[in-house]
Amino acid sequence: MLAAGAALLAASLALPTTALAKERVVFSGGPAGGTFQVVANAIQVYKPIKASKEFRVMAQSSAGSVENLRKVNSGKAQMGVVYSGHVYLGRNGLMKNDTNKYEDVMAVAWLYGAPAQLVVRKGSGIKSTKDLVGKKVGVGNAGSGAFANCELFFNHMGVWDKVERNAMGYNDAAQAFGNNQLDAFWLFTAFPSGAVIMAAQTNDIDLIDLGKDAQESGFFDKYPYFSKLAVPAGTYRGVDYTTPSFQDSALWVANSQVSEDTVYQMLSTIYT
Repeated sequence: MLAAGAALLAASLALPTTALAKERVVFSGGPAGGTFQVVANAIQVYKPIKASKEFRVMAQSSAGSVENLRKVNSGKAQMGVVYSGHVYLGRNGLMKNDTNKYEDVMAVAWLYGAPAQLVVRKGSGIKSTKDLVGKKVGVGNAGSGAFANCELFFNHMGVWDKVERNAMGYNDAAQAFGNNQLDAFWLFTAFPSGAVIMAAQTNDIDLIDLGKDAQESGFFDKYPYFSKLAVPAGTYRGVDYTTPSFQDSALWVANSQVSEDTVYQMLSTIYT
C-alpha cells in the first residue's frame, strides 16, 4: 500500500503543472450593446491572452459599472470595467443609498472616455433634458453606470421623477424605441454605439445637446470628475451636427488581491 501510494504521488507530481496552476481571472463586463462587454470579450479572446500559461480570463456579463464595483471589491470578479466616478464615490462611501467603502478596487489602466448620449426622434420637439417631462425614457439597466449617471443627471436637471422611466439595456431600448414604445433613450458609452446605429436604421434620430444642459445647470461644478466631450457630426446616420456632451472615464480595475505579476502580464500583453 505504501509503495502504491508513493507511485501515485510520484505520478501526480509528474503531471503538467501549468494547467493546475493557472490563475482564474473573471473579467466583469456589462450589458449587451455596451462597450464594457466588448472590452471584456476582446480581452478574453485575444490570442496572446489565451496562450498564457499563468492565467485564464473568463469574460462575464453584468449590469455595468456599479455592479462591477461591488463584484470586484468582493472578489466575485477579479477584474472589470468601472467608471472613475464610481471608483471615487465607492472608495469614499458616497454612493447613493450606500455608505459602504469599496477600498479593494484598484485602477490599473485608463480605457476610454464614455460620453452621455440621449437619443430622440427627429421632429419630436425634445430639445433639452427638461423636455422629457411626461415622456417614456429608457434609462439603462438597473445597477449599471448608465442608470446611475442618468439618475444623477436627471435629478440634477429636476426631471428624474417626472419621466416614465424604463430600466433596460441599450439594445432592448433601441428596439423599444424602434417600436415606438419609448420617446427617448439614454446611453453612457463610447461612440459609435451599436444600439444607436440600430435605432437610426429604423427612425430618423436626433441627439440632445447634453453639454449645454450640463454647463447651464452647474453640473460640472458640482461633479468635477465629469469632463466635456462632443459626439462628432456624422457619427450616426442623419445626425450631421456635432453634439456636445459630458463624459466619465472607463477604468480597467482589479481586486487588490490579484497578483502583481498577473496585472503586469495582462497589461503588457494588451498594450504591446
